Amino acid sequence: MHSTDLPTLHDAIGRIRAGTLSPLELWKACSDQIEHLNPRLNAFITLMQPGDALDSRFPPAPETAALPLAGIPIAVKDLFETSGVRTTAGSLFFKDYVPDHDAAAVVRLRAAGGQIIGKTNTHEIALGVTTINPHFGACHNPWNADCVPGGSSGGSAVAVATGMALAALGTDTGGSIRIPASLCGVVGLKPTFGRVSLRGVIPLSWNLDHAGPLTRCVADAALLLQVIAGYDEDDPQSVDTPVDQYARQLEDGVRGWRIALACGTYAEDCDADVLEAVQRAAEVFESIGARVTRVDLSFLRDAAAANGLMTQADAAAYHRQRLAEHPELFGSDVRRRLEAGRATSTADYVLARRTQTEMKRRLAKLLEEFEIIMLPATAITAPPIDGGDAVEHARRLTRFTAPFNLTGLPAISIPCGFSSLGLPIGLQLAARPWKEASLLQAARGYERETDWAESRPDGL
Repeated sequence: MHSTDLPTLHDAIGRIRAGTLSPLELWKACSDQIEHLNPRLNAFITLMQPGDALDSRFPPAPETAALPLAGIPIAVKDLFETSGVRTTAGSLFFKDYVPDHDAAAVVRLRAAGGQIIGKTNTHEIALGVTTINPHFGACHNPWNADCVPGGSSGGSAVAVATGMALAALGTDTGGSIRIPASLCGVVGLKPTFGRVSLRGVIPLSWNLDHAGPLTRCVADAALLLQVIAGYDEDDPQSVDTPVDQYARQLEDGVRGWRIALACGTYAEDCDADVLEAVQRAAEVFESIGARVTRVDLSFLRDAAAANGLMTQADAAAYHRQRLAEHPELFGSDVRRRLEAGRATSTADYVLARRTQTEMKRRLAKLLEEFEIIMLPATAITAPPIDGGDAVEHARRLTRFTAPFNLTGLPAISIPCGFSSLGLPIGLQLAARPWKEASLLQAARGYERETDWAESRPDGL
Protein backbone atom coordinates (compact mmCIF):
# COMPACT_ATOMS: atom_id res chain seq x y z
CA MET A 1 0.00 0.00 0.00
CA HIS A 2 1.45 3.39 -1.03
CA SER A 3 1.34 6.21 1.50
CA THR A 4 -0.99 8.27 -0.67
CA ASP A 5 -3.45 5.34 -0.61
CA LEU A 6 -3.81 5.35 3.17
CA PRO A 7 -7.57 5.26 3.79
CA THR A 8 -9.79 6.85 6.40
CA LEU A 9 -10.79 4.78 9.39
CA HIS A 10 -14.15 3.96 7.82
CA ASP A 11 -12.65 3.04 4.46
CA ALA A 12 -10.04 0.80 6.05
CA ILE A 13 -12.60 -1.06 8.15
CA GLY A 14 -14.73 -1.61 5.05
CA ARG A 15 -11.79 -3.03 3.13
CA ILE A 16 -10.74 -5.26 6.01
CA ARG A 17 -14.25 -6.66 6.28
CA ALA A 18 -14.40 -7.15 2.53
CA GLY A 19 -11.16 -9.11 2.68
CA THR A 20 -9.21 -6.77 0.41
CA LEU A 21 -6.94 -5.38 3.14
CA SER A 22 -5.35 -7.00 6.17
CA PRO A 23 -4.70 -5.24 9.48
CA LEU A 24 -1.05 -6.24 9.26
CA GLU A 25 -0.76 -4.66 5.79
CA LEU A 26 -2.28 -1.48 7.16
CA TRP A 27 0.08 -1.53 10.15
CA LYS A 28 3.04 -1.87 7.82
CA ALA A 29 1.81 1.04 5.68
CA CYS A 30 1.53 3.29 8.76
CA SER A 31 4.92 2.06 9.96
CA ASP A 32 6.42 3.00 6.60
CA GLN A 33 4.99 6.48 7.03
CA ILE A 34 6.49 6.68 10.51
CA GLU A 35 9.89 5.57 9.24
CA HIS A 36 9.70 8.11 6.41
CA LEU A 37 8.28 11.11 8.29
CA ASN A 38 8.87 10.80 12.02
CA PRO A 39 12.59 11.69 11.88
CA ARG A 40 11.54 15.06 10.45
CA LEU A 41 8.23 15.68 12.26
CA ASN A 42 8.87 13.93 15.61
CA ALA A 43 5.25 12.95 16.20
CA PHE A 44 6.06 9.89 18.35
CA ILE A 45 7.92 9.45 21.60
CA THR A 46 7.55 5.67 21.76
CA LEU A 47 6.68 3.18 19.02
CA MET A 48 4.99 -0.16 19.65
CA GLN A 49 5.04 -3.58 18.02
CA PRO A 50 2.01 -5.17 16.35
CA GLY A 51 -0.08 -7.34 18.63
CA ASP A 52 -0.76 -11.04 18.20
CA ALA A 53 -4.07 -10.21 16.50
CA LEU A 54 -2.14 -8.81 13.54
CA ASP A 55 -1.05 -12.06 11.95
CA SER A 56 -0.47 -12.80 8.31
CA ARG A 57 -3.85 -14.33 7.57
CA PHE A 58 -5.47 -12.90 4.48
CA PRO A 59 -8.32 -12.29 4.39
CA PRO A 60 -8.24 -11.30 8.06
CA ALA A 61 -9.60 -13.55 10.77
CA PRO A 62 -13.39 -13.11 11.02
CA GLU A 63 -13.18 -12.36 14.73
CA THR A 64 -10.83 -9.45 14.02
CA ALA A 65 -12.82 -8.06 11.10
CA ALA A 66 -16.04 -8.11 13.13
CA LEU A 67 -14.69 -5.80 15.82
CA PRO A 68 -15.59 -2.08 15.60
CA LEU A 69 -11.97 -1.07 14.91
CA ALA A 70 -11.03 -4.28 13.05
CA GLY A 71 -7.30 -4.20 13.85
CA ILE A 72 -6.79 -0.54 12.85
CA PRO A 73 -3.55 1.21 13.98
CA ILE A 74 -4.37 3.97 16.48
CA ALA A 75 -1.94 6.42 18.12
CA VAL A 76 -2.41 7.65 21.68
CA LYS A 77 -1.01 10.73 23.34
CA ASP A 78 1.75 9.92 25.79
CA LEU A 79 -0.44 10.85 28.74
CA PHE A 80 -2.53 7.67 28.43
CA GLU A 81 -1.09 4.85 30.48
CA THR A 82 -0.23 1.69 28.53
CA SER A 83 0.53 -1.57 30.24
CA GLY A 84 4.19 -2.53 29.90
CA VAL A 85 5.02 0.49 27.74
CA ARG A 86 6.46 3.70 29.14
CA THR A 87 4.17 6.70 29.56
CA THR A 88 6.28 9.84 29.79
CA ALA A 89 3.80 12.76 29.73
CA GLY A 90 6.61 14.44 27.80
CA SER A 91 8.40 14.93 31.12
CA LEU A 92 11.71 13.93 32.67
CA PHE A 93 9.81 12.98 35.82
CA PHE A 94 7.98 10.20 33.96
CA LYS A 95 10.62 9.26 31.37
CA ASP A 96 11.04 5.77 32.85
CA TYR A 97 7.48 5.25 34.08
CA VAL A 98 6.10 1.92 32.86
CA PRO A 99 2.50 1.34 34.02
CA ASP A 100 1.18 -2.13 34.74
CA HIS A 101 -2.26 -1.27 33.38
CA ASP A 102 -3.95 0.48 30.47
CA ALA A 103 -5.91 3.73 30.77
CA ALA A 104 -9.65 3.12 30.56
CA ALA A 105 -9.86 4.63 27.07
CA VAL A 106 -7.01 2.39 25.89
CA VAL A 107 -8.84 -0.63 27.32
CA ARG A 108 -11.86 0.34 25.23
CA LEU A 109 -9.73 0.82 22.12
CA ARG A 110 -8.13 -2.59 22.48
CA ALA A 111 -11.46 -4.30 23.21
CA ALA A 112 -12.80 -2.81 19.98
CA GLY A 113 -9.90 -4.23 18.00
CA GLY A 114 -7.75 -1.10 17.87
CA GLN A 115 -4.00 -1.68 17.76
CA ILE A 116 -1.83 0.93 19.52
CA ILE A 117 0.96 1.83 17.10
CA GLY A 118 2.69 4.37 19.32
CA LYS A 119 2.65 7.05 22.00
CA THR A 120 2.63 10.56 20.58
CA ASN A 121 4.67 13.61 21.44
CA THR A 122 3.09 16.19 23.71
CA HIS A 123 3.86 19.53 25.25
CA GLU A 124 5.57 18.76 28.57
CA ILE A 125 2.94 17.55 31.11
CA ALA A 126 0.37 18.88 28.58
CA LEU A 127 0.85 22.42 29.93
CA GLY A 128 1.23 24.25 26.63
CA VAL A 129 0.01 24.42 23.07
CA THR A 130 3.13 24.27 20.90
CA THR A 131 4.50 20.73 21.50
CA ILE A 132 7.98 22.23 21.56
CA ASN A 133 9.23 19.68 24.06
CA PRO A 134 12.66 20.37 25.57
CA HIS A 135 13.13 16.74 26.62
CA PHE A 136 11.88 14.71 23.65
CA GLY A 137 12.31 17.28 20.90
CA ALA A 138 9.95 19.66 19.12
CA CYS A 139 7.10 18.26 17.07
CA HIS A 140 6.78 19.88 13.63
CA ASN A 141 3.73 20.89 11.60
CA PRO A 142 3.42 18.71 8.47
CA TRP A 143 2.20 21.67 6.37
CA ASN A 144 5.33 23.65 7.23
CA ALA A 145 7.97 21.97 9.35
CA ASP A 146 9.20 25.37 10.55
CA CYS A 147 5.88 25.89 12.37
CA VAL A 148 4.38 24.38 15.51
CA PRO A 149 1.66 21.73 15.18
CA GLY A 150 -0.26 23.10 18.14
CA GLY A 151 -0.65 21.23 21.37
CA SER A 152 -0.59 19.79 23.71
CA SER A 153 -1.79 16.83 21.58
CA GLY A 154 0.49 17.93 18.75
CA GLY A 155 1.95 14.52 17.99
CA SER A 156 -1.52 12.96 17.71
CA ALA A 157 -2.63 15.58 15.18
CA VAL A 158 0.55 15.19 13.11
CA ALA A 159 0.24 11.40 13.11
CA VAL A 160 -3.30 11.60 11.75
CA ALA A 161 -2.58 14.36 9.22
CA THR A 162 0.26 12.34 7.71
CA GLY A 163 -1.14 8.80 7.83
CA MET A 164 1.29 7.63 10.49
CA ALA A 165 -1.89 6.47 12.24
CA LEU A 166 -5.47 6.34 11.00
CA ALA A 167 -6.76 8.01 14.17
CA ALA A 168 -5.46 9.11 17.55
CA LEU A 169 -6.48 9.97 21.09
CA GLY A 170 -5.64 13.28 22.70
CA THR A 171 -6.48 15.24 25.82
CA ASP A 172 -7.89 18.74 26.04
CA THR A 173 -7.72 21.09 29.06
CA GLY A 174 -7.75 24.46 27.30
CA GLY A 175 -7.92 23.38 23.67
CA SER A 176 -5.28 20.69 23.39
CA ILE A 177 -7.25 18.53 20.95
CA ARG A 178 -8.89 21.30 18.94
CA ILE A 179 -5.83 23.56 18.63
CA PRO A 180 -3.57 20.98 16.95
CA ALA A 181 -6.52 19.78 14.87
CA SER A 182 -6.97 23.34 13.65
CA LEU A 183 -3.28 23.95 12.94
CA CYS A 184 -2.75 20.57 11.25
CA GLY A 185 -5.95 20.39 9.20
CA VAL A 186 -7.67 17.42 10.87
CA VAL A 187 -10.81 16.86 12.94
CA GLY A 188 -10.51 17.15 16.73
CA LEU A 189 -13.41 16.51 19.11
CA LYS A 190 -13.60 17.43 22.79
CA PRO A 191 -16.66 15.67 24.24
CA THR A 192 -18.74 16.83 27.19
CA PHE A 193 -16.87 16.79 30.50
CA GLY A 194 -17.38 13.33 31.97
CA ARG A 195 -18.26 11.64 28.67
CA VAL A 196 -14.91 9.79 28.26
CA SER A 197 -13.14 8.26 31.24
CA LEU A 198 -9.89 9.88 32.35
CA ARG A 199 -8.85 6.98 34.54
CA GLY A 200 -5.27 6.18 33.70
CA VAL A 201 -4.57 9.56 32.06
CA ILE A 202 -1.85 11.60 33.78
CA PRO A 203 -3.75 14.73 34.90
CA LEU A 204 -3.15 18.35 34.10
CA SER A 205 -6.33 19.62 35.75
CA TRP A 206 -8.83 17.33 37.46
CA ASN A 207 -11.47 20.02 36.91
CA LEU A 208 -10.90 20.74 33.21
CA ASP A 209 -9.33 17.70 31.51
CA HIS A 210 -11.15 15.94 28.68
CA ALA A 211 -10.15 13.07 26.37
CA GLY A 212 -11.26 12.65 22.77
CA PRO A 213 -10.42 11.66 19.20
CA LEU A 214 -8.40 13.22 16.40
CA THR A 215 -9.26 11.86 12.95
CA ARG A 216 -9.17 12.62 9.25
CA CYS A 217 -12.93 13.13 8.89
CA VAL A 218 -16.08 13.61 10.95
CA ALA A 219 -17.41 10.07 10.45
CA ASP A 220 -14.17 8.70 11.86
CA ALA A 221 -14.50 10.97 14.92
CA ALA A 222 -18.02 9.64 15.48
CA LEU A 223 -16.78 6.05 15.27
CA LEU A 224 -13.88 6.57 17.65
CA LEU A 225 -16.02 8.45 20.14
CA GLN A 226 -18.52 5.57 20.04
CA VAL A 227 -15.74 3.25 21.12
CA ILE A 228 -14.31 5.31 23.99
CA ALA A 229 -17.44 7.00 25.39
CA GLY A 230 -19.26 5.63 28.40
CA TYR A 231 -19.58 5.65 32.16
CA ASP A 232 -16.68 4.49 34.32
CA GLU A 233 -17.59 4.00 37.96
CA ASP A 234 -13.91 4.10 38.90
CA ASP A 235 -13.42 7.60 37.46
CA PRO A 236 -14.84 10.19 39.87
CA GLN A 237 -15.36 12.69 37.03
CA SER A 238 -17.25 10.25 34.81
CA VAL A 239 -21.00 10.88 34.45
CA ASP A 240 -23.54 8.09 34.10
CA THR A 241 -25.62 9.33 31.20
CA PRO A 242 -26.71 7.40 28.08
CA VAL A 243 -24.36 7.23 25.09
CA ASP A 244 -25.98 8.14 21.76
CA GLN A 245 -25.48 6.31 18.49
CA TYR A 246 -23.26 8.95 16.96
CA ALA A 247 -23.45 7.75 13.36
CA ARG A 248 -27.21 7.34 13.27
CA GLN A 249 -28.07 10.92 12.24
CA LEU A 250 -24.71 11.90 10.84
CA GLU A 251 -26.00 12.55 7.32
CA ASP A 252 -29.28 14.26 8.29
CA GLY A 253 -28.05 17.81 7.77
CA VAL A 254 -28.93 21.02 9.60
CA ARG A 255 -31.92 22.41 7.72
CA GLY A 256 -33.85 24.70 10.04
CA TRP A 257 -31.15 24.70 12.71
CA ARG A 258 -30.30 27.94 14.49
CA ILE A 259 -26.58 28.71 14.62
CA ALA A 260 -24.97 31.50 16.64
CA LEU A 261 -21.99 32.99 14.79
CA ALA A 262 -19.67 34.63 17.30
CA CYS A 263 -18.98 38.31 16.68
CA GLY A 264 -17.79 41.28 18.73
CA THR A 265 -14.36 42.55 19.67
CA TYR A 266 -13.22 39.31 21.30
CA ALA A 267 -14.34 36.94 18.56
CA GLU A 268 -13.06 39.18 15.78
CA ASP A 269 -9.55 39.66 17.18
CA CYS A 270 -8.22 37.20 14.60
CA ASP A 271 -6.03 36.99 11.57
CA ALA A 272 -7.91 38.27 8.53
CA ASP A 273 -7.57 34.87 6.82
CA VAL A 274 -9.23 33.17 9.78
CA LEU A 275 -12.15 35.61 9.92
CA GLU A 276 -12.71 35.27 6.19
CA ALA A 277 -12.69 31.46 6.35
CA VAL A 278 -15.20 31.40 9.21
CA GLN A 279 -17.48 33.83 7.37
CA ARG A 280 -17.37 31.57 4.31
CA ALA A 281 -18.23 28.63 6.56
CA ALA A 282 -21.26 30.52 7.86
CA GLU A 283 -22.38 31.04 4.28
CA VAL A 284 -22.05 27.30 3.63
CA PHE A 285 -24.28 26.58 6.61
CA GLU A 286 -26.85 29.05 5.30
CA SER A 287 -26.72 27.38 1.88
CA ILE A 288 -27.71 24.04 3.43
CA GLY A 289 -30.66 25.47 5.31
CA ALA A 290 -29.37 26.66 8.66
CA ARG A 291 -30.28 30.07 10.07
CA VAL A 292 -27.09 31.85 11.11
CA THR A 293 -27.33 34.79 13.51
CA ARG A 294 -24.41 36.96 14.60
CA VAL A 295 -24.16 37.08 18.40
CA ASP A 296 -21.69 39.13 20.44
CA LEU A 297 -19.79 36.58 22.53
CA SER A 298 -17.21 38.94 23.97
CA PHE A 299 -18.05 37.60 27.42
CA LEU A 300 -16.01 34.51 26.49
CA ARG A 301 -12.93 36.58 27.36
CA ASP A 302 -13.71 36.06 31.05
CA ALA A 303 -14.22 32.33 30.53
CA ALA A 304 -10.86 31.94 28.81
CA ALA A 305 -9.09 33.87 31.58
CA ALA A 306 -10.69 31.78 34.31
CA ASN A 307 -9.80 28.57 32.50
CA GLY A 308 -6.18 29.66 32.19
CA LEU A 309 -5.92 30.51 35.87
CA MET A 310 -7.50 27.23 36.96
CA THR A 311 -5.34 25.18 34.60
CA GLN A 312 -2.12 26.56 36.04
CA ALA A 313 -3.27 26.36 39.65
CA ASP A 314 -4.58 22.80 39.24
CA ALA A 315 -1.37 21.72 37.49
CA ALA A 316 0.71 23.26 40.28
CA ALA A 317 -1.35 21.31 42.81
CA TYR A 318 -0.84 18.00 41.01
CA HIS A 319 2.89 18.59 40.50
CA ARG A 320 3.46 20.34 43.84
CA GLN A 321 6.06 17.89 45.16
CA ARG A 322 7.98 17.74 41.89
CA LEU A 323 7.93 21.53 41.65
CA ALA A 324 9.15 21.90 45.23
CA GLU A 325 11.93 19.32 45.05
CA HIS A 326 13.22 19.48 41.46
CA PRO A 327 11.97 22.58 39.64
CA GLU A 328 15.02 22.46 37.36
CA LEU A 329 13.69 19.30 35.68
CA PHE A 330 10.79 21.23 34.14
CA GLY A 331 11.24 23.14 30.90
CA SER A 332 11.40 26.90 31.32
CA ASP A 333 7.92 27.76 29.97
CA VAL A 334 6.21 25.00 31.94
CA ARG A 335 8.06 25.90 35.13
CA ARG A 336 7.04 29.54 34.68
CA ARG A 337 3.37 28.55 34.37
CA LEU A 338 3.54 26.14 37.31
CA GLU A 339 5.10 28.82 39.50
CA ALA A 340 2.36 31.23 38.49
CA GLY A 341 -0.20 28.56 39.38
CA ARG A 342 1.43 27.97 42.75
CA ALA A 343 1.26 31.73 43.46
CA THR A 344 -2.47 31.93 42.69
CA SER A 345 -4.39 33.18 45.69
CA THR A 346 -7.34 31.33 47.16
CA ALA A 347 -9.52 34.36 46.46
CA ASP A 348 -8.55 34.43 42.78
CA TYR A 349 -9.20 30.70 42.45
CA VAL A 350 -12.61 31.01 44.09
CA LEU A 351 -13.48 33.87 41.77
CA ALA A 352 -12.46 31.76 38.76
CA ARG A 353 -14.75 28.97 39.97
CA ARG A 354 -17.54 31.52 40.32
CA THR A 355 -16.89 32.62 36.74
CA GLN A 356 -17.12 28.96 35.74
CA THR A 357 -20.58 28.68 37.27
CA GLU A 358 -21.74 31.91 35.66
CA MET A 359 -20.42 30.92 32.23
CA LYS A 360 -22.12 27.53 32.36
CA ARG A 361 -25.43 29.26 32.99
CA ARG A 362 -24.86 31.96 30.36
CA LEU A 363 -23.96 29.49 27.61
CA ALA A 364 -26.80 27.18 28.65
CA LYS A 365 -29.26 30.05 28.13
CA LEU A 366 -27.70 30.86 24.76
CA LEU A 367 -28.00 27.23 23.71
CA GLU A 368 -31.70 27.26 24.55
CA GLU A 369 -32.03 29.59 21.56
CA PHE A 370 -29.42 28.03 19.26
CA GLU A 371 -28.47 24.45 18.45
CA ILE A 372 -24.85 25.29 17.65
CA ILE A 373 -22.30 28.02 18.42
CA MET A 374 -19.81 28.74 15.63
CA LEU A 375 -16.48 30.54 15.97
CA PRO A 376 -12.84 30.07 14.98
CA ALA A 377 -10.94 27.22 16.58
CA THR A 378 -7.81 29.35 16.74
CA ALA A 379 -7.35 33.07 16.15
CA ILE A 380 -4.16 32.48 14.19
CA THR A 381 -2.66 29.77 12.02
CA ALA A 382 0.44 27.85 13.08
CA PRO A 383 3.16 30.19 14.38
CA PRO A 384 6.87 29.54 13.77
CA ILE A 385 8.76 27.21 16.09
CA ASP A 386 11.64 29.65 16.43
CA GLY A 387 11.35 33.01 18.08
CA GLY A 388 8.00 32.67 19.84
CA ASP A 389 7.10 32.63 23.51
CA ALA A 390 5.23 29.47 24.54
CA VAL A 391 3.29 31.20 27.32
CA GLU A 392 2.10 33.95 24.98
CA HIS A 393 1.21 31.35 22.34
CA ALA A 394 -0.94 29.65 24.99
CA ARG A 395 -2.90 32.84 25.62
CA ARG A 396 -3.39 33.50 21.91
CA LEU A 397 -4.23 29.99 20.79
CA THR A 398 -6.62 29.06 23.62
CA ARG A 399 -8.79 32.21 23.49
CA PHE A 400 -11.63 30.44 21.63
CA THR A 401 -11.19 26.88 22.86
CA ALA A 402 -10.72 27.39 26.62
CA PRO A 403 -14.28 28.63 27.32
CA PHE A 404 -15.64 25.21 26.40
CA ASN A 405 -13.27 23.48 28.80
CA LEU A 406 -14.39 25.78 31.59
CA THR A 407 -18.04 25.02 30.87
CA GLY A 408 -17.54 21.38 29.87
CA LEU A 409 -19.52 21.76 26.63
CA PRO A 410 -18.73 19.51 23.66
CA ALA A 411 -16.80 21.24 20.88
CA ILE A 412 -15.15 20.21 17.63
CA SER A 413 -12.61 21.69 15.24
CA ILE A 414 -12.95 20.86 11.55
CA PRO A 415 -10.89 22.11 8.59
CA CYS A 416 -12.38 25.16 6.89
CA GLY A 417 -9.66 26.60 4.67
CA PHE A 418 -6.07 27.74 4.36
CA SER A 419 -4.23 30.97 5.03
CA SER A 420 -2.39 32.91 2.35
CA LEU A 421 0.72 31.03 3.51
CA GLY A 422 -0.91 27.65 2.93
CA LEU A 423 -1.52 26.82 6.61
CA PRO A 424 -4.76 25.14 7.76
CA ILE A 425 -7.60 27.02 9.44
CA GLY A 426 -10.02 25.37 11.85
CA LEU A 427 -13.72 26.04 12.37
CA GLN A 428 -15.01 25.39 15.88
CA LEU A 429 -18.56 24.30 16.66
CA ALA A 430 -19.96 23.85 20.17
CA ALA A 431 -23.24 22.36 21.39
CA ARG A 432 -25.31 21.61 24.48
CA PRO A 433 -24.04 19.10 27.06
CA TRP A 434 -24.21 15.47 25.88
CA LYS A 435 -25.20 16.57 22.35
CA GLU A 436 -22.12 15.18 20.62
CA ALA A 437 -24.43 13.56 18.07
CA SER A 438 -25.81 16.97 17.07
CA LEU A 439 -22.32 18.45 17.02
CA LEU A 440 -21.07 15.71 14.71
CA GLN A 441 -24.17 16.03 12.54
CA ALA A 442 -23.52 19.75 12.05
CA ALA A 443 -19.83 19.18 11.41
CA ARG A 444 -20.61 16.50 8.84
CA GLY A 445 -23.16 18.76 7.16
CA TYR A 446 -20.43 21.32 6.58
CA GLU A 447 -17.77 18.77 5.65
CA ARG A 448 -20.03 17.24 3.00
CA GLU A 449 -20.29 20.59 1.20
CA THR A 450 -16.54 21.31 1.16
CA ASP A 451 -13.33 19.48 0.33
CA TRP A 452 -11.03 20.87 3.02
CA ALA A 453 -10.89 17.54 4.88
CA GLU A 454 -9.49 15.86 1.76
CA SER A 455 -6.43 18.13 1.61
CA ARG A 456 -3.08 16.56 2.50
CA PRO A 457 0.34 18.07 3.21
CA ASP A 458 2.94 17.78 0.46
CA GLY A 459 5.77 15.29 0.71
CA LEU A 460 3.84 12.39 2.19
